[in-house]
Amino acid sequence: MRKIRVLIADDHAVVRDGLRQIIDAEADLGVVAEAQDGAEALEAAKAARPDVTVLDISMPVLGGLELIGLVRSSVPETKIVILTMYAKESFVYQALSQGALGYVLKASPRMDILEAIRAAHRGEYFLSSGIRAEVIGRYLRNREKSPAPRGYDLLTEREQQVFRLVVEGNTTGQIADILCVSAKTVEKHRLAVMNKLGIHDRLELLKYAIKIGIVDPDLWGG
Repeated sequence: MRKIRVLIADDHAVVRDGLRQIIDAEADLGVVAEAQDGAEALEAAKAARPDVTVLDISMPVLGGLELIGLVRSSVPETKIVILTMYAKESFVYQALSQGALGYVLKASPRMDILEAIRAAHRGEYFLSSGIRAEVIGRYLRNREKSPAPRGYDLLTEREQQVFRLVVEGNTTGQIADILCVSAKTVEKHRLAVMNKLGIHDRLELLKYAIKIGIVDPDLWGG
């Protein structure tokens, strides 16, 4: 039987060690790579091409929410599960809208993460038992309504990635390295973002990101 190949990304070694033990103990699962920050996670995903990638939300360089789109763009076949201490519904919505299939709380029973990995591999949604089940239903219903796009929704996927990386404090050079594009291309996307949003400095971008829930003030600065 071919095992489900898993990448785990978390900035705490004790968490990664615990996850590896839990996952590797299952006959149908196996950890193929680990990462301690967002940039390392993206490179590990490209190299290992796992079936399922487990991401923490709060990591250095790139957080889990920012990584979802980047990993899916680079390794379309991998499925994403978020593992975090944050139960905020806005984070769940962001994770689902970016393409994650699982959202598990670190305080949940260990079976939750195992079932989330298996469900994601099957292409199914899984929410931690500590999160209300109707969240997914509401998300799917809202997605089906397809409201007229505005603001952030008018940005292309690449522009959204640049937007997130800018408000996270990355420089043009760092964003270029992360996205594997030229600095000129980053500046082009950055200008497009600002023009579409009608915002022309990074502080205002950050305020806008907090307002629409892309950045949480509790996470910003720590």
